[in-house]
Amino acid sequence: MHLRLRAAALLWALLSSAAVSAAPIQATIDNETHATACAEEDNVSLNLSGKNIRIFRVEALPPVYLASIDKDITAPDFSGCNFDGSTHPTDPRHTFKERREVLHDGPRWMVVGMTLPSFWRPHRVPVRVDGRKTAGGFHMIQVFAKTGAKPLEALVMYPADGYWRIKPLPAPRFGDGVYGSSFVMGPVEQAGRPVANITDIAIDTQPLRFKLKFANGGSATVDVQEISASRTALGVAMKPGRRHGPRFAVLRSMYVAPDNADMSEVSWRTTPQAATETKPLPEVSTLQAAEVRFGRSLPSRHNTSAPDIRFSGFERSTASPGSPAAGRPAR
Repeated sequence: MHLRLRAAALLWALLSSAAVSAAPIQATIDNETHATACAEEDNVSLNLSGKNIRIFRVEALPPVYLASIDKDITAPDFSGCNFDGSTHPTDPRHTFKERREVLHDGPRWMVVGMTLPSFWRPHRVPVRVDGRKTAGGFHMIQVFAKTGAKPLEALVMYPADGYWRIKPLPAPRFGDGVYGSSFVMGPVEQAGRPVANITDIAIDTQPLRFKLKFANGGSATVDVQEISASRTALGVAMKPGRRHGPRFAVLRSMYVAPDNADMSEVSWRTTPQAATETKPLPEVSTLQAAEVRFGRSLPSRHNTSAPDIRFSGFERSTASPGSPAAGRPAR
């Protein structure tokens, strides 16, 4: 009798443990957006956090209405702003000697580094490509995919503040296409806006991969898993450093009105199999999600073809970046 009870208790413990381990990992999304009338201001901040979430996937996806529109609206709109596009009145302005360098030009990718004539942060970040040091640091890294008559930019990152922008390859009627929302990944800090302080970048081109070192001693590997008309996808694996809190990413965007926004609603699933729930951005405060998409279902008069951004595949890990859990990079 006692043996049967002990066996039943052991089985129950094993089943309970399996159920817990099989439960989907959810991130917490907190909305810190403030209202604005300026269509050129990043007033949207959506924080993604979760204890020990160090592995995840980020995708840029065409908006659901893309097939129904023929014309893209990409012109800047400063009508509700207190600046004209040259410099933001609240930003510091540091000047540099402008420079552009092709860091890699292969059969699939072209990678370009740029030092801008002015930037809001005073430093640049050193970059190595396939083990080769480059001359000086950069403010911007561009990745162009070679899939047609000309290389098309699909990814841009800003080493000095840690911002990323990605987009799928555009349909021919949209020319080069446009970016919309941006995001920061890593140990995010506040410095007038959310930033990730990167101290060093190594880029491997076969397969395409970014290896980042952060000022807090942490690191990350960002694998470029896919660049296509369907999506541009990144697999991210982080190794925590000092003072790496639960926040691992911030989505930054613009919202004035549902038809004047780079993202206007949040869609999420509580598990990968659950039905999708959607709320307009102003109605979102805090939510838990195993997958979350920041996008638009109403065509916008601002960057109409700009992609939605989806975060998914959250995993807790203390493994070193570059582990198989980071995902398979594009070759």
